[in-house]
Amino acid sequence: MAEGEAGFRTEVHTWQSGSNEGKLEPETLAAQPPKCPQCKGQRVWKDGLRYSRSNGQLIQRFLCVNCGLRFSESLIQSQIKLNVLPELCPALHSTLDLHDHRVARRSLPLEKPLKNSPLMLAEDSRSHNLTNPDKTLNPLPYNICKRQVCASESEAKNLAEQPTRQEIAQRESTRTPTPDQATIKGKLVDFTRWALKQGYTIDVAKTRTRWLKRLITLGADLWNPESVKETISKQEKWTNGFKMLNVYAYEMFMTMESLTWTRPRYQQEEKLPFIPTEEEIDQLIAACGKKLGAFLLALKETGADPGEMAKTQWVDINIEARSINIKPVKGHRPRIMPISQQLIDRLTYLPKKSERIFNLGVLSRCYYPTRKRIAAKLGNPRINSISFTTLRHWKGTMEYHRTRDILHVQKILGHKRIENTLKYINLETQIFQTHCDQFWVKVAQSVDEACPLVESGFEYVTGNYSDGGKIFRKRK
Repeated sequence: MAEGEAGFRTEVHTWQSGSNEGKLEPETLAAQPPKCPQCKGQRVWKDGLRYSRSNGQLIQRFLCVNCGLRFSESLIQSQIKLNVLPELCPALHSTLDLHDHRVARRSLPLEKPLKNSPLMLAEDSRSHNLTNPDKTLNPLPYNICKRQVCASESEAKNLAEQPTRQEIAQRESTRTPTPDQATIKGKLVDFTRWALKQGYTIDVAKTRTRWLKRLITLGADLWNPESVKETISKQEKWTNGFKMLNVYAYEMFMTMESLTWTRPRYQQEEKLPFIPTEEEIDQLIAACGKKLGAFLLALKETGADPGEMAKTQWVDINIEARSINIKPVKGHRPRIMPISQQLIDRLTYLPKKSERIFNLGVLSRCYYPTRKRIAAKLGNPRINSISFTTLRHWKGTMEYHRTRDILHVQKILGHKRIENTLKYINLETQIFQTHCDQFWVKVAQSVDEACPLVESGFEYVTGNYSDGGKIFRKRK
């Protein structure tokens, strides 16, 4: 190991021909490292080995620290002089002057190239007095434009004319401008305010704004009615009823923008809702938390819509009369419904953090995983079909089965049109067609005996018999 002129430590290896099967072996450290053939400096580093193509022998490579030249032992022994200028060549003004700068020294005698020669813009392969004819020349570091590689003129892609910036700008100006995200977001806010001005409730305005936002997420352009129609028609998981609601929401947007369109024909499919048994509902209520359980119990006893129950405030509960004031939604009628003492006790234990008792959004997010867990625990997949609205359908069906009075059911559910209530007649017929009209019968001799029977679901039939008893009944 020896130090060079600048203090670099350099190892020197020599080739031992005929020994060790053509491998390098270290020799005694020389006093001086090999000199760079370009700058004659001795600040060199060993830079790996290479195999000779002629005989397959290993040749040591070196790297000059001063000028950056990478050379090997074969270059040192070949006595080839390199003429490389350290500065850059002057800039070329045309491709015809390229042949005058192929060699760094301009004093070298060069032959003029032939006009229209295929090699005029390619690698300069002419010889001069400092070029070794037996050595392959390296390509010069010039980027040759209009180069055609291994392709005919008709197949070469880089020979195609590219459009100018002016042509691109002209094409872009003819396209319909697409609104950016800020414009779309501001337009949705304007839609919510406009819906409130038109007399829609805050819940309807927010819901239809959310539907428009979903259409935008699915790739619809609100200013292109055909795009909205195509987006809605591609949603295979949506029912026709839900598609119809999205059409109504977009029609409100078109009215706000003073635009016209041809509304697609979607009609809600008429089907009978799922009606669970009372035992399944009680199991679901018992397994839920105190707030979610109270919400489900309130829906079961009153038959209110989930939106109506979500609007209920603490002042709407009359503990003394054991009743609750139902505020209508969806065009329903207001009404006051009786509730049980069990529901009053559940509501009493709830914290009073706001004016409203329940938050429908929070309860919905908690309900679905809870329902799935209960159905798996009980091994009853029917529980997964119980939704908040299912309890309203159950209440209407049971009331008609108990009273056979469709007007009474209409009053309890708050319907304005009797057509919406008639479906519970069909529901009751389908559910109880295999059941006979059998009842549990109880006789109450006093008010103290009659009150527990009414609370447990018994209904008064008749009384004033000779023994003074009153008859109550309850379906089995």
